[in-house]
Amino acid sequence: MTGTTEGRPAPETGASTGALAGPAGATAGQPGAIAAGAEIAGAWARTPAGLVRARGRGVALAGTPGPTNAITDVAGVEVGYATLVRGEGPLVVGAGPVRTGVTAILPRGRAGAGTPVLAGAAMLNGNGEMTGSWWLEETGRCEVAITITNTHAVGTARDATIRWAVERGVFGTGQDWGLPVAAETYDGWLNDINGFHVVTADVLAALDGARGGPIEEGSVGGGTGMICYGFKGGSGTASRRIEAAGGSWILGAFVQANFGRTSDLVVAGVPVGAELAGDRRGDGAVDTGGAGSVIVVVATDAPLLPHQLKRLARRVPVGLARTGTYGQHSSGDIFLAFSTANAAAAGPAAGPITLSMLPEESLDPLFQAVAEAVEEAVLNALFANAAMTGIDGRLVPALPVEAVVARLAAVGRLAAVSPRR
Repeated sequence: MTGTTEGRPAPETGASTGALAGPAGATAGQPGAIAAGAEIAGAWARTPAGLVRARGRGVALAGTPGPTNAITDVAGVEVGYATLVRGEGPLVVGAGPVRTGVTAILPRGRAGAGTPVLAGAAMLNGNGEMTGSWWLEETGRCEVAITITNTHAVGTARDATIRWAVERGVFGTGQDWGLPVAAETYDGWLNDINGFHVVTADVLAALDGARGGPIEEGSVGGGTGMICYGFKGGSGTASRRIEAAGGSWILGAFVQANFGRTSDLVVAGVPVGAELAGDRRGDGAVDTGGAGSVIVVVATDAPLLPHQLKRLARRVPVGLARTGTYGQHSSGDIFLAFSTANAAAAGPAAGPITLSMLPEESLDPLFQAVAEAVEEAVLNALFANAAMTGIDGRLVPALPVEAVVARLAAVGRLAAVSPRR
């Protein structure tokens, strides 16, 4: 787990109806983990820690992922986490229990952090925060790094990102100031959010620990204390291969999922939520009523201009809706899309700069890829996860994966899983 400063919580046992039972050889303490050499293998199917993703459970999902089915399939993109888990029992503000963290996404990696990317942003419901978005809207550029954390740590994440850029000499184009993007969702059901436990060192650790390749999902980084459709949510990712305008491209999505009511949940087109909500009666879990938020970051190597990237960001709600949500009043649903192409657009120049872009009429495959990748990223945040107990003994169960898979099998929505991926 890259950039993690503290260990993940041990999952609860028997926390939800239909609780996960891993295949033979599963690692203790990791629900649904796969032992080396088991039938299901590869980054499409499991996280680096061995947690089974939605495709690993045979969920039938549209589209073809990139090599690791992650946002890091877009060349150069790196992701790092700092995960903070401490304490049990009653809430003592300032002491815990702590269930929080921070995620760092570097569009051009640590080595290229001084070169901005072209970007666009959009929102579905505005009860949330994404710093730097007005400057992004003005210039069409996203600078340094994107961080995602809890609602009361967003300022810390922003300020620490500037410190990181200054101390590591990231401002390489003569600019000695920055307005980086920092976004948030609320983790106060599980976490001592008013204890302000995310500090500068945690953000620096996430930034310094960012790497490419397969990344962890579930209760890690900024997603540590998050809840999705009444089950343990958090960090999720997916990617798609695209053919458009005579070229081959990659598009990836990363979500911090903290939204939705259990009764609304849809998996692979099957409305499983009503049945799951009925099964949960009396299970002792906290019901948040669906309050919460979602932050989504979309990355691509396709050459797109800022107005086209805004068009991608506006398609994020299509993918979210495929999982059952409709954007509630109390939710902060904010999205950003960036392209790693056109690096010359960010540098100083004495004259005109030549950029490349896909024709507008060729963007439909990218719109479809956004919807597919966002849907799968949300499902991965749910599937590759474990139950968690937080402040005052509040329990958030894991998605009852076995029950969901059985329901999908009953209606023919399971697909064969390739062991080669």
